[in-house]
Amino acid sequence: MKKSTLILLAIAAVVVIWGISAYNSLVNKDETVQTAWSQVESDYQRRADLIPNLVNTVKGYAKHESQTLKEVVDARARATQVTVDPSNITPEQLAAFQKAQGEVGSALSRLLAVTENYPDLKANQNFLELQAQLEGTENRINESRKAFNEATKTYNVSIRRFPSNIIAGVFGFSTRTLFQAEPGSEKAPTVSFE
Repeated sequence: MKKSTLILLAIAAVVVIWGISAYNSLVNKDETVQTAWSQVESDYQRRADLIPNLVNTVKGYAKHESQTLKEVVDARARATQVTVDPSNITPEQLAAFQKAQGEVGSALSRLLAVTENYPDLKANQNFLELQAQLEGTENRINESRKAFNEATKTYNVSIRRFPSNIIAGVFGFSTRTLFQAEPGSEKAPTVSFE
């Protein structure tokens, strides 16, 4: 064989090895994003699972607060109906998911505000444990969303950088949507004791 043929074969081999490596790297990053999304869903599910216990505990003390309790249960039901395909998260899907989860958070905030009117409830050990678990779950959700955004950013950067963007384009890898702050969250909430 000629020297030039060997050089071309060597160059082709390097390009093929690089292509395989780049493709596998993108697959790993894609899987990391999907795993991070699964953790976000798992943490939201944990919150949804805690809600019935919290509602039932409060229900025994705050019988006339049935509207607030119903709002929490309804928000939870709506939130569990919103599903997102982790392999194809669109901004619209993520917005719908965030909106549903925001409604749950808002309803829970109202429920916890109502409990301030019931000193016996605030001293109830079951309520205190549920409240602590819910607070811990909210922290987990925040950390999971942060990890998802970090994994998504790493993935998005990888598929946009040259030369891996060539492999990404050939094999159909596309950018993913990040969690964004909810509209209006930049404003501090108004606290009123009227």
